[in-house]
Amino acid sequence: MTFFHYLCSVKQQIDYIISQLQGYIPEEEICELAYWIVEETTGLTRTQILMGCKDTENIPNIEIILEKLRANMPIQYVFEHAEWMGLDLRVTPATLIPRPETAELVEWVKKTADHHQALRIVDIGTGSGCIAIALKRACPLWDVTGVDISAEALTIAQENAERNQVQVTWKQLDILSETLDFIDIIVSNPPYICHKEKAEMDARVLDHEPHSALFVPDTDPLLFYRRIAEMKAARNLFFEINEAYGKEVCDMLKELGYQHITLKCDIYGKERMVYGAIDC
Repeated sequence: MTFFHYLCSVKQQIDYIISQLQGYIPEEEICELAYWIVEETTGLTRTQILMGCKDTENIPNIEIILEKLRANMPIQYVFEHAEWMGLDLRVTPATLIPRPETAELVEWVKKTADHHQALRIVDIGTGSGCIAIALKRACPLWDVTGVDISAEALTIAQENAERNQVQVTWKQLDILSETLDFIDIIVSNPPYICHKEKAEMDARVLDHEPHSALFVPDTDPLLFYRRIAEMKAARNLFFEINEAYGKEVCDMLKELGYQHITLKCDIYGKERMVYGAIDC
């Protein structure tokens, strides 16, 4: 039995969690993780915790939770879900954890496309289904399909659609060898990290998130963007990109005949999104 089992106040529990994560988690993140654990496991709100107005029983499985976090497992995988754009999404090591920059991509699509038309939209590399689900929830008239090479990811995506009460079509497809019928919009956050960038990556991403959804060959960083663009299967393309290759993606689209090409920065000023349109 650990010292933790004798604790009763919320503050003591948070202090204990912080002490156990020191040296394993970046200092600026530890406090937030401690509150997250207490909220997730006890049902207390952040306000209740901060006000100290309510004690709680000891957190079940706390040592297992801490062990996983010390082994670099992202907390979203520990609890198997993530809050993103108002959605509650199940995530596992078969799917990427949705990121803030991907939310910016979704917002860009929503602001650009017509909400009042029954547009046909495909999300390529859907993973957890976050993009497809967020778009369908915001624009119910749209016919949204999520495709992925991973059957396991598509199972989770389907669960997430049901969990968030939206109707999305899911399809297993290898975009590098198969094609799509002509549609209105393709949106994609495909693999775009080169293997040479591994040394700069957070161990929590490198050790636990699916490499098939992260990496492209060093010799062909535009592999998925080029394949999607060459299909010319949609009037409009929206991409999340590697910030190091914004110009290259734009040049490639121009060479393939796309127009109105726009390179967009995220809230941190990084070149993270590209749009292109084509008349077919």
